[in-house]
Amino acid sequence: MLETSSRLLSLLALLQTRPAWTGAELADRLEVTTRTIRNDVDRLRELGYPVDAMRGPAGHYKLGVGAKLPPLLLDDEEAVAVAVGLRTGAGLAGMEESSVRALTKLEQVLPHRLRRQVKAVHQATSQGPENTGSNVEAPEIDPALLSTIAACIRDQHYLRFDYEVPPEALSRDAGSGRTSNLPLLVQPYRLVSWHRFWYVVARDEHNEWRTYRADWMSLRMATGMRYDARPMPDDDYTDFVLRDVASTGWKVHARITVFAPAAEVLSRIHAAVGVVEAVDEETCVLVTGSDSLEMIAVYVGMLGLDFRIDGPPGLVEHLRTLGERYLRAIS
Repeated sequence: MLETSSRLLSLLALLQTRPAWTGAELADRLEVTTRTIRNDVDRLRELGYPVDAMRGPAGHYKLGVGAKLPPLLLDDEEAVAVAVGLRTGAGLAGMEESSVRALTKLEQVLPHRLRRQVKAVHQATSQGPENTGSNVEAPEIDPALLSTIAACIRDQHYLRFDYEVPPEALSRDAGSGRTSNLPLLVQPYRLVSWHRFWYVVARDEHNEWRTYRADWMSLRMATGMRYDARPMPDDDYTDFVLRDVASTGWKVHARITVFAPAAEVLSRIHAAVGVVEAVDEETCVLVTGSDSLEMIAVYVGMLGLDFRIDGPPGLVEHLRTLGERYLRAIS
């Protein structure tokens, strides 16, 4: 005899193959009693799968409306995890259309309750670029946490949480979210996934836009309080996270004077690389950061423009070493 979960999946598959089955036919195919079939049908209904039953001599079971595709037996965390995987996959080159199609199919075959959760995660999430390399190991993230945040974004509910930045990460990848001895109360607007880190873009109690690392959040009891949504102009949430992390996070920061117009520099970099500040018509400052001196050297070298770096000392020394190495290579 099949285990209960496997048997339920087999029962659903049988119900999908033809319009109607008698209890005896299903019991015979699954090698169980008709009583077990009745119990399994009740379990399916509890999970949200519509199964219609006709009593009497012509009695039978059949799938109800909305169950034409083979259903999936997923619990809450599994459903959200699949949705997150497909949503982040949509940001990879060549996978966007297939990921979106798979998400659409997933939503069609889930019970209503899980479908709402998956749809909330899908609609609340944006994907950052994958070509701005980071060598920091990403933390595990609780699907229930993402699901709760996404539901608050969907329902426009305030989010209350404790926010604690680990001491070893105070100067890296933190965004602008501040620490506090008191729970924070914010208006969440967007989840952004970037290099497998998850960020929440929200308005804080002072009406300022902030970025919070999701894995540093400990959710408090749901507020149930609605806020009047005032979205970020141009739906600029992803770029906001990239700029915010570039200017406030990372292990190493640098201000690089570039001898070119700001517009020229902006045309050559991604927002994740840093923030460009115009000095005059022919000069600008690139505020950038990374987890290593080597990565900053790569960024600035790929500009293809003249520049000057005054600090930090470690970066100056690293560029001097690189310059001497390149000169030796061609002398």
